[in-house]
Amino acid sequence: MSTPVAVVFADAWTRPSAEDTTDDTESVVALLRGSRHGFEVRTAGPAGERPLRDALADPDVVLFAYPGASGDDETAFRRLRRDKGPIRRFVRGGGRYLGVCMGAFLAERGFLNLLDGRVDEYWSQPGATITSPDPGLVTVHWRGTERTLYYQDGGVIVLPRRTRRNAEVLATYPDGMIAAAVTPFGSGAIGIVGPHPDAPSAWFDENDLPFPGDASDLGRDLIDTLMVHG
Repeated sequence: MSTPVAVVFADAWTRPSAEDTTDDTESVVALLRGSRHGFEVRTAGPAGERPLRDALADPDVVLFAYPGASGDDETAFRRLRRDKGPIRRFVRGGGRYLGVCMGAFLAERGFLNLLDGRVDEYWSQPGATITSPDPGLVTVHWRGTERTLYYQDGGVIVLPRRTRRNAEVLATYPDGMIAAAVTPFGSGAIGIVGPHPDAPSAWFDENDLPFPGDASDLGRDLIDTLMVHG
């Protein structure tokens, strides 16, 4: 039996830069390697090991992850546009899409169109507990347990009733809006999250934020749920 492969997107905006020192690609790589699924984890994209469409064509690939990234979602999608078709075919055919922060925004209509719903910025919502896109701490209720996560301009997931029926909501913000969910797409599924369960302690240190403890168990829960959904 072949080893399941997970592919994580990498470009100049998901890697460290002068404007944003976080390495979002590597944080998701570490999260996947720490899961119970035994993934061989590869990177793909302009700053990855190979072009994305070539990576997704490998029959051993079962999951594609788009991590957080600097910049805005429209610009991020323009860089990804030519790979929209291969990504959608991969998920529709039974693959899994994991979207963290920017990756959640890119799942919505108008971008990759993997989500029957939308992803809005959370910090500007009425009643949001964080009021800036800058790095900060946000409280979520993850399967009923209160946890504190790293947040940087992440989204809130808005699902119409028809989508909510087939979705599994893992986490909500204190106002009840959705922070993490898994929904089907074709024969596959997508798992998206607004805050960062993948954030290492160094991200908190770099932004003078108190470290609330490792949250990778939440990220692994999202991966586990994604892999069995549908």
